[in-house]
Amino acid sequence: MTPSPLDLRLVDFTDTAPHTLQNQVIDAIDAANAFLDTLTLIESDSAEKASAEKISAEKISAEKISAEKISAEQALADVMSFDHINLALDRSWGILSHLNSVMSNDEIRHVHHELLPKLSAYGTRVGQHQPLFNRYQTIVNDTDFFATLEPARARAIELALRSFELSGVALPQAEQEKFAAIQSELSTLSATFSDNILDATQAFALPLEDSQLKGLTESGLALLADAGEQYKARELASGALSQADVDALPTPYYVASLNIPVYLAIMTHADDRSLRETLYRAYVTRASEFDTHTNAKGNSLNNADNMSQILSLREQKAKLLGFANYAEVSLSTKMADSVLEVETFLRDLATQATSAAKADLAQLQKYASDYGIDELQPWDSAYIAEKVKQSEFSLSQEEIRPYFPLPKVINGLFTIVERLYGIKVQEQSHKNAESDSVSRWHDDVSFYQLFDADDRLLGGFYFDLFARSGKRGGAWMSGFQSRYSYEEQNHQQLPVCFMVGNFTPALDGKPSLLTHDEVLTLFHEFGHGLHHLLTQVTVGDVAGVNGVEWDAVELPSQFMENWAWDAEGIALISSHVETGEPLPKDKLDALLAVKNFQSGMQTLRQIEFALFDLLIHAHTPALNYDGILETLNTVRHDISVMQTPDYNRFANGFSHIFAGGYAAGYYSYKWAELLSADAFSKFEEDGIFNPATGKAFRESILSVGGSFPAKTNFENFRGRSASIDALLRHNGFTDVKNIDAANTQTTCEVI
Repeated sequence: MTPSPLDLRLVDFTDTAPHTLQNQVIDAIDAANAFLDTLTLIESDSAEKASAEKISAEKISAEKISAEKISAEQALADVMSFDHINLALDRSWGILSHLNSVMSNDEIRHVHHELLPKLSAYGTRVGQHQPLFNRYQTIVNDTDFFATLEPARARAIELALRSFELSGVALPQAEQEKFAAIQSELSTLSATFSDNILDATQAFALPLEDSQLKGLTESGLALLADAGEQYKARELASGALSQADVDALPTPYYVASLNIPVYLAIMTHADDRSLRETLYRAYVTRASEFDTHTNAKGNSLNNADNMSQILSLREQKAKLLGFANYAEVSLSTKMADSVLEVETFLRDLATQATSAAKADLAQLQKYASDYGIDELQPWDSAYIAEKVKQSEFSLSQEEIRPYFPLPKVINGLFTIVERLYGIKVQEQSHKNAESDSVSRWHDDVSFYQLFDADDRLLGGFYFDLFARSGKRGGAWMSGFQSRYSYEEQNHQQLPVCFMVGNFTPALDGKPSLLTHDEVLTLFHEFGHGLHHLLTQVTVGDVAGVNGVEWDAVELPSQFMENWAWDAEGIALISSHVETGEPLPKDKLDALLAVKNFQSGMQTLRQIEFALFDLLIHAHTPALNYDGILETLNTVRHDISVMQTPDYNRFANGFSHIFAGGYAAGYYSYKWAELLSADAFSKFEEDGIFNPATGKAFRESILSVGGSFPAKTNFENFRGRSASIDALLRHNGFTDVKNIDAANTQTTCEVI
């Protein structure tokens, strides 16, 4: 079947009112539950007793099924029917969850959170549904039939059986009920954690005096002025200021906020050290006992209790499933085999990075003294690092920002992937004729179609790249719609994803001008997007990023960043916003030279986060808030080369592990970085735009999704197990001894 634009099944965002989506979610759950009821009925009653009123033609034909035994063929048909029924839930809930992340308001948040218990209950029922589980077992137990299945379908069934086990399908009923209650409470706590950090971020606003603006760049001042206009509108709407009060304020009115573009502008360039410390303290104490802000209901935003409850419930869940701790539950679905293996990997890598990190810190301290700073503090590091770049490398982020206008970066990115993979990207304007228009959730959003070299449509993606109120921080790719086909109903859908960022918006009539860090972020998320979009797998559960081990899912994203560090790649994504001139050679040389600047400290920072995450989830009994903070301090003592203030409450905003999918899995970033570096070393050997190597990476990694184990996919591309050598070289750690052979061998066998 030739794909068509209709197979994108794009969302009409004009028809996504929260309560409309709520009704769609409820209807979808009800339909899926009715199907499960049918399976239960068939297994509990004889087929003869199943009347037409109880089992409709849209469900399962009772005449085909024996109450005692069904064939593997029928079991697979039932499984595929259930998968298809769940598309409606995936779509409606996916849209609502997305809008809650990018356009959050009280109405969306209320509907989203109101549905969480119902969704949790449904998810638990599916995971513990014995008749559905029996069908999967029937398929696997018929070894002759199972051997005839395509690899993607077989892999999906194997992963589903593991998921059943991790959902408590084998537990006694009383323990299943306890498991269900835990899952429901966890979903609510995680949502509250996320709400609190978003509300705390948006609650902070600090109007600035002219004396505090010294050192800020033109683009930074524009960001603060834009924040000032938002502040005026917000204060007027809340009644805190009258129209006369607002009119009396100057224009531009400079206001500091904790939104990342504004925060980084101040931390990197503001000469006022006291201002930097004020913002640092506000940022690292968000949603903690030091944060006095409240939400719209007047409730505290402190995440302390949420964190301890989440850890306690995760431990209870682990014990119910027969694991010693939650870290073991998490690792049971990943490439890494054990907590010890991951901890050893992280601590060995820290050993490799420490000497470089100490040199990084010494360099900062040396320059800090030139600026009257006797003792370097965390709120000084970005500021002094920028001074070092300017002095040692003649490089300023602000000087190169005009060379990375977003439209040029995007066009260059598309050129790079066309050369690598033979694919083409075409923007679909929302201003086209009505029949061609694409609905969007915000005016900042753009939509693109992805085509193969033969003009065959592969999928579509949205870019939503600018920071704004109501949008959670960070950057991410949401694989909203997977590639999938269901021949029984002649259904085909192409992959569609949302790629989201919080970049500096267009200001003063100029397009958004990116820092090189923002360029790297865009490349990173686009790497995730390609993993989702280029899949040739049509079994949804293992298509694209689905079914890929969590500690390998960052491979394609980190891999893509390499082209933003290469001279040939940079030439494609850079030109001056006004003159169109390419990035001058001296600035290009400086940018490439600065690649490993502070890489030691940055590596230790990531290891600190990963080790903290691993240890709090491996600890039993579950830690309370004081224990969480004590563990963080211990890890900092072991890993960090720079002292952190006692009031720092980074953990209270660690959404990746308390409100995302990275619990006992944050190490995945470094684990996948090893895979990424080694994969890219193949391009370094063959040429970074070698089409044959690009084709091999596409076919071995991007196209197969989760249809094979990640280790198999990597070895199919590289021709061997992964090596740590490229990771050490790419980070500039080649002057230190390699990890001892025993540990290296253990790691490489797994990876």
